[in-house]
Amino acid sequence: MKKELDFEQAMKELEVLVDLVEKMEGGEINLEQSLDSFERGIELTRICQQTLQSAEQKVEILLEKNGQQRAEAFNPENI
Repeated sequence: MKKELDFEQAMKELEVLVDLVEKMEGGEINLEQSLDSFERGIELTRICQQTLQSAEQKVEILLEKNGQQRAEAFNPENI
């Protein structure tokens, strides 16, 4: 059974894959390894997107429970 990664683990693995892009561009990794890395990157991106969407939904629910009826886009400048 495959253990599901949490958001932080997925992001760390994505960072490693980003480093592999330089090797791909330099021809240091063969086509099969490149495709495997690309496929894994897509999987990790989906995990991160799903986690973020779930967190966003929870925030919206909490805001509604707190009496705020409208959902607002997150803006880090408002923190």
